[in-house]
Amino acid sequence: MLNDLLSAYLPLVIFIGVAVVIGLALLVSPFLIAYRQPDPEKLSAYECGFNAFDDARMTFDVRYYLVALLFIIFDLEVAFLFPWAVTFGALGWFGFWSMMIFLGVLTIGFVYEWKKGALEWD
Repeated sequence: MLNDLLSAYLPLVIFIGVAVVIGLALLVSPFLIAYRQPDPEKLSAYECGFNAFDDARMTFDVRYYLVALLFIIFDLEVAFLFPWAVTFGALGWFGFWSMMIFLGVLTIGFVYEWKKGALEWD
């Protein structure tokens, strides 16, 4: 009986073992194969476009906020559309119209983004 119980957990133990080995390999490998002498370009600021140690009270371009709004619009839309589509038959007309209102609000946000020029990259 104990042997059956242990053999039932053998795939789980193997899975955890493989995960630990891969995790340790990913943690150790950068120290073994990393380039040790970075050039000034590699150490420069990226992604945000300004140095990280400037004044913290500097003004941001409104495009940062518009891109964040755009991400939220599409992220929420996808996150709610999949479960809604799966249960669409059981929801009825109430579920249909509540999703149409939700999509309408997201469309208003998308039109606002479009009018503000967040989709135009300079």
